[in-house]
Amino acid sequence: MIKEPRPGRVKTRLAQGIGTIPATWWFRHQSARLIRSLRDPRWQIVLAVAPDQAITSRMFPADLARLPQGGGDLGQRMKRMLQSAAPFGPVCLIGADIPGINRAHIARAFAALGSHDVAFGPATDGGYWLVGARHPARLPHGLFHGVRWSSEHALPDSVATLPGWRIVLTETLRDVDTAADLRQTSS
Repeated sequence: MIKEPRPGRVKTRLAQGIGTIPATWWFRHQSARLIRSLRDPRWQIVLAVAPDQAITSRMFPADLARLPQGGGDLGQRMKRMLQSAAPFGPVCLIGADIPGINRAHIARAFAALGSHDVAFGPATDGGYWLVGARHPARLPHGLFHGVRWSSEHALPDSVATLPGWRIVLTETLRDVDTAADLRQTSS
């Protein structure tokens, strides 16, 4: 999932600590680096783009498929993207603000879906950097309902929307939401 890197529209919490232009610059370069580093013949990269009209943006590589995220809260958009990107599964959905992601992390998440229904990649702040589904078309109607986003409760709340599902947690990585997060990824 990726936002078009426009000043004032991305990384607003990071911008509070380092400024709007530096935050936008960071996100633009982080996103480009991430896309380059995750290209792999084992999977197809599809960009889930916001805002929807950015689907035609020249800021994204022209050779990659793009889907508009559509409306709704983060959970509604994530569920839609999981089910739209690969309706017959498996599929993994990641954020673009996690500098530590590499191909090995993605490969291990897909491998974990061989024996689990859903995979989450925990983030150090209590959220997660990855959610994957073995059979995305079968995800429950209530998936992500009531999740307290942007809080330490995001992962446990999300897991709670999947009672009875076989869930696996992959590696914990750090996402960048604030200036303090950015400093920690640089050290």
